Amino acid sequence: MTFLTGRHIDRRSFLKGFGATVALPYLDAMMPSGRGILQQDLGKTRLIAMEMSHGAAGCNVWGETQNLWAPAAVGSDFDLTPTSLLPLEPYRDTLTIVSNTDVRMAEAFSAEEVGGDHFRSTATFLTQAHPKQTEGSDVFVGTSLDQLFAQRFGQETPIPSMQLCIENINQAGGCAYGYTCVYTDSLSWASPTEPLPVIRDPRVAFELLFGAGATQEERRERRLASRSVLDAILGRISELEGNLGPGDRRRLDRYLTNVREIERRIAMVEARNMSGEARELPEAPAGVPDSFREHTELMFDLQALAFESDMTRVFSFKLSRDSSGRVFPESGSDLGFHPASHHGAVEEGILEFAKINTYHVSTLPYLLERLKGIQEGDGTLLDKTMIMYGSPMGDPNVHNHRRVPFLVMGGANGKLKGNRHVRAPDGTPLANVMLTLMHDLGLDDIESFGDSTGEFDLQRA
Repeated sequence: MTFLTGRHIDRRSFLKGFGATVALPYLDAMMPSGRGILQQDLGKTRLIAMEMSHGAAGCNVWGETQNLWAPAAVGSDFDLTPTSLLPLEPYRDTLTIVSNTDVRMAEAFSAEEVGGDHFRSTATFLTQAHPKQTEGSDVFVGTSLDQLFAQRFGQETPIPSMQLCIENINQAGGCAYGYTCVYTDSLSWASPTEPLPVIRDPRVAFELLFGAGATQEERRERRLASRSVLDAILGRISELEGNLGPGDRRRLDRYLTNVREIERRIAMVEARNMSGEARELPEAPAGVPDSFREHTELMFDLQALAFESDMTRVFSFKLSRDSSGRVFPESGSDLGFHPASHHGAVEEGILEFAKINTYHVSTLPYLLERLKGIQEGDGTLLDKTMIMYGSPMGDPNVHNHRRVPFLVMGGANGKLKGNRHVRAPDGTPLANVMLTLMHDLGLDDIESFGDSTGEFDLQRA
């Protein structure tokens, strides 16, 4: 479907007005007449890299025998019933589970580093490099996978990459065991010495994506008047819709409805949190929901909209903070996250920790469904996205980094087949898997990553 005038819309079109800059989703009217669809843009893979702290119950020796994380069978005929991955059963066709890999770069290399596992782990996950022990500014670890991808393929979008988080990680200075807090706070590294800041507040992420007010005063004025960012561009929307075919008008309306709905939900969270009622997270900004699920769903919605409008193709998402004592009542456990992870190798305690793991995984189908529901060209955004989820820690009770939990979701433009459980030989670095995934992302010339020893066959039985 083209413009009724015969012209086509540029893929980088924006609707602008009163500080708002709203990028458009892909429309058929962006198809140049006689030149085929915009395969160059539509074929680009998106990346979401998520880290969850504290390993998993199934990475304990006994937990592994009970298949609390990875299923018993390898290949495609596996049963997720006993595992914490059961919530992903409806999406098994887009799921690749990789078990029995190690993140040895997070281990102590010297006596002085013993005990600092929590404070090395996050910085290690996407870099697969060993952080230099320091409490000063002379940090050094490695360039993270998401940033290697963003530096190569993220320069074509208005925002090369975005870094999001759920818990408060804005801590400066030293944490413990001789490590600066920047290591445990920073999942994404632009270089070995450049940790990237993260966004916790959905309002901040929304305004970055949609230019919701050029100045702080404009943003405050708009909120006080209860105006949507879309109110600033109503005239532009009407003008555009008059030049679109019916299919594109429906697609644009759905997209703008989602933008308005997310903005409304953020405003509701802010109103609730500023009402004077006691909060579960009293230190959190007003835009941060007290509910873990509500917070993650808002962040997932923002990621889906960012991909749909091609504002960015790269997200890292830190879902927890090491040593977090947060309680997740919906999980069925009343224990704090970190205390539950120190289960003492007692079977009852391991099963209690597994409840929390399962709850965390249960938030992922929301993202998968959102991406699956967005059509772009001849596929969905789920078909075109690579989603990593895992932890750099294995058995948290002993702070080891062996048999770490890791999985990949999405189609990555045909590079990931899904419905697969691959068990690695003992001693395999997770860096081997990440090296292979980088090649699937188009970083074919990278020959090694972290402590990798070679590629990893994701199709092996």
